Parts: sequence; structure tokens; C-alpha cells
Amino acid sequence: MPRMGFRIPVRGWRAWLVVAAVALDTAVLAQAPSGPGAVSEPAGARGAEPSAQPPVLPLTADSGVLLGGPVRTPDATLTLYNRPVMNFRASMLGAPPADRAHVARARLADLLTQGGPGVVTLHDIPQGTAVLVDGQYGFIVTHEDAVLSHAPGARQVADRAAGALRRVIAETRESRDAAFLLHAALLAAIATAVWVALVLLIRWVWRRSATALMGIARRHAGHLTIGGGEVISRERLISAARYTVSAVAIFVILLVTWQWLGYVLGRFPYTRPWSEGLTTFLVGASVGTVEAVARSLPSLAVAVLIFVVARAVDRMQRRLFDRVQSGEVELATIDRDTAPATRRLATIAIWLFAIAMAYPYIPGSDTDAFKGLSVLLGLMVSVGASGIVGQAASGLILMYTRTYRPGEFVQVAGRDGTVMSMGLFTTRLRTGMGEELTLPNSLVMGSVVTNHSRTARTPGFVAQASVTIGYDVPWRQVHAMLEEAARRTAGVEATPVPRVFQTALSDFYVEYRLACEVAATEPGARMAVISALNGAIQDVFNENGVQILSPHYLEDPARPKIVPPAHWYAPPARRPDDRVAPEAGATPAT
Repeated sequence: MPRMGFRIPVRGWRAWLVVAAVALDTAVLAQAPSGPGAVSEPAGARGAEPSAQPPVLPLTADSGVLLGGPVRTPDATLTLYNRPVMNFRASMLGAPPADRAHVARARLADLLTQGGPGVVTLHDIPQGTAVLVDGQYGFIVTHEDAVLSHAPGARQVADRAAGALRRVIAETRESRDAAFLLHAALLAAIATAVWVALVLLIRWVWRRSATALMGIARRHAGHLTIGGGEVISRERLISAARYTVSAVAIFVILLVTWQWLGYVLGRFPYTRPWSEGLTTFLVGASVGTVEAVARSLPSLAVAVLIFVVARAVDRMQRRLFDRVQSGEVELATIDRDTAPATRRLATIAIWLFAIAMAYPYIPGSDTDAFKGLSVLLGLMVSVGASGIVGQAASGLILMYTRTYRPGEFVQVAGRDGTVMSMGLFTTRLRTGMGEELTLPNSLVMGSVVTNHSRTARTPGFVAQASVTIGYDVPWRQVHAMLEEAARRTAGVEATPVPRVFQTALSDFYVEYRLACEVAATEPGARMAVISALNGAIQDVFNENGVQILSPHYLEDPARPKIVPPAHWYAPPARRPDDRVAPEAGATPAT
């Protein structure tokens, strides 16, 4: 029998069990018959003289075969010179995989230090397949290891382990070859010099590209405007260009460094597994990315097709509502004022429908991360946009109920002004004093809106002026003076005729209100006409000796505050039977 040369660092009673099993198997070798096919050598070991008859281990009740199926225990990997050789998965003779790996590592290290030819062979035994180095026992791959590894048999697992062991043996010889190490160091030095040169070249290109790109951004930043305003400021565009070039340069440097590190580590036997791991990771990640993109191309094509159709439908409805807004097309329920809002609503509905239809075809939409992000965004929108939705609903109600339209003169919350624009969230009013008011649509919905332009027969608005006069002034005289003031005011329409109303008989005075139509449409012109009308009222009252006041008193006067019939038609009022011809260009009083 060949000398086994055991030098196993024993650790615990389980390791002693392994030692006892190997000794027992060795003692039985002399009596174990060997038949054809008992020894199986790989093609690389043919022609080598076997140093001894390989051992055949008998199958016994306590040989490590677990009746009823293998029991899963923590795996342990046999690693030699930084390279994994075998992954033990099952226990043997009560020794767990960790102890089996520890004993096998010590055994193989001892065999490799003997300086033999390093021929690795396999031998099938009842327990599985034994791996031999120069005809001496290295370790055993059991049937339970194969079952737990989902392999067809122990022979296949042992064959892979033997290949890794042969590579370890070759690398150990390289690590003892001074010429090989010197050549590897020279190649590593050359690769390092090339890497440094490439990094410097990338930095030079980085700076030149950043300078050129920032110059382009500086020249063209002012051309990116929408509605007279810059889409992005010059400083932000320059920063974005600089950061983009920096990100590309850093990525290229990292890629070059990755390749350099993998090449240098691959020159030396001990670090070669690290190099293979780096290369495998990069290739696997690249191939996985390409495969993922290739698999997602059909679904992505469907999603793109949905968005293309949605864009075409959106353009069609935009053209339709643009023609409605311009007056080329008339619809029963949509006019020029509601066409812009309807167009925006249709656009939102079309794209929301397209997103809902394309969502299942978007790559990654079925992952938990994508679903969680969608739920989070939906929750944020639903919670944070409650006020915005209310404002938008108010704007839509105002538009479709046609409460007012742009260009009309209205009074909202005690403020008069011309409607300049109606938005989904706010309404803008411009007063004759040069002020511009922005009113939230929710405020408008909660207020009384007085539209002074809706009842006017001509383009313009209905102007009103109010005065309070005591009961001692004839009401017919007050009517006549207010009508006279309206006729004197430039901008007040003669048709329809201005009218005066007594709106209230208060405790101390009568309230009179003059209503007339004004043709002015601009906010400033409207305010000028109203101011001129108030001035004309004061002039007419002063000319006729009537004070504009609201008398209050604490006791009854000495003389009754009444108007005698002789004064009922005080000038400029006229009796109904008067037939005085009106002056040229004047409108008869009523």
C-alpha cells in the first residue's frame, strides 16, 4: 500500500470520526477485489503509471449513507490557493460539511507539498466517487452531495471538482516559477502604465469637451424660450452640461480601471480567481442587461404604439377645438369660450387612458418596486392635490355655466373689474385703476357675481350711479336731473334711454339709482366714463340748487318736510302735458 502521509490538524471528535473511517477503509483495501472499470482516469492522466491500486471503500450500515434520503446541513466550500474546488453539502460518518472541507484542505495541501507529478484521477466507490492525487486519497464526493447539488450523479460532481483541482495544481507550479512571476510582473507594469496614460487622456478629453459644451450652452441658452420666458436659465444649462460630461468621463474611467484591475489580477496565480470574478460579473451584468432589453422590446413596442396612437388622437381633437374656438365649426354644447378648457380636458383624458393601457407593457411594471412606487405617487397626488382638484372643479363649473367670459365687466366679492382671462384655477380681473386682481375660482364660486356686461344691448356694460336725497326734494326733479347728467356724459349711449329707479325709501332719505349703457370696453375707458358720470351728476344738482345729502335728525322739524304740489315739477322736470320741443340732439325726458 502507498504511504498515505496523513498530517491532518484534528479539530473535535467529528474529525476523529473521519480519520477512523479513512483508516478503516485503508485496512479493507487489501481484501477488496478490483475489477475492470474500478479505476477510471481522465484523459489527461492516461499514460501515467499508477503508484498503487486505488482504494475501494465498502458500503456498510454506518458508512455515511443516510437511510430515508439526505439531510440538508450547512454547506462548506473546499478552497485551495484562493480557488474553490468542491462544495460539500452532506455529512459523512457524522462529520458535517465544514469538517469534511477542513480535513480535505489539509490532506490536499500535504499531497501537493510532496512535489509529485500531480495527476488527478477519479475512482467510483459505493459511497460515491473518490478524488485521488498521484494515486493517493484526496477527498470523497458522496451520493448525498450529488443529490443536494441537483446533479445527475456523484461522478459528475467529482469530475468538476477534479478539473478545478488540476487548475489549482497548475497554478501552484506557476507560483513557484520565478520566470513566470517576473514575466507576469512585467506585463502588470506595462498594463499599469497604459492605464495611467488612458486616465490622463480621458481627463484631457473631459476638460476639452466640458469647455466646448459649456460654450455651446452659453451661446444657445437664450434661444430656449416659451412665451417670452427662458425654459432654463443660462447658469443651470451650463451646470447641466458640465455635470453630463463629468458623469460620462467618470464612467469611462471606472470602466478602464475595471479592465486594468482584472487584467493585472489575472497575471498572478493567487489573484487570478478575483480577476475571473470581476470579468464574470461585468460580462454577466452586460449580458443580463442586453437580454432584459431584448425580452422587453416587444412589450416596449406595444407601449410605444399606444402612445403614438394617443398622440394622433390628441392632435385630431386639438384641431377640432381650435376650429371651434376660431368660429369655423359650431357645436351644440361647446362654444368659443369653453373650447380651450374642453381641449385641455380631452388631452388629459386621452393621455391618462394611454398611460393606463400602456402600463402593463412598460418594462419592470410587474416588479414590486415599480408597484410600490406607483402606489406612493398615487397617494402623494391624492393627498396633496385635494385643494388643487377643488380649484379645478370650480374653474370648470364657471366655464361651463358661462358665469362670465373674458372681456366682460363684473363685480366679484365687492371688486369691479374686466375679466382678462379664465383659468382652471384662477380668474384675472383688471380694474380701471390699473390694478390686476387674481381671484381663486373657489372664492368666486362662494361669492355673488354681478355681470354688468351680460344685459347690455351693445358691446360695453351697464353703468350705475346711486344718490340719496331727502324727502323734501321732489322725486320727479331728481329723476330729471339724473337723466340730464347721463345725457351730458360722453360715452353714455342714448339708446336705450337712461333710466332712474327709486330702490328704497329709507328712514331719512330716498335712494335713487341711475342705470345707463356705456359703449366702452377697455378697463380704463370704463372707469373714465363712470367718473365723468358722477361729475355730471354733481354739476346738474348744483345748477338746480339741490344738495346731495342724506339728512338725519333727532326730532320732528318745525315745518313738515314735504314738497308742495306747486313744486312737483321744478326744473328741469316737465309736466306730462308740456309740449316743448326738445333742443336739437337732445333726448326727451320720460
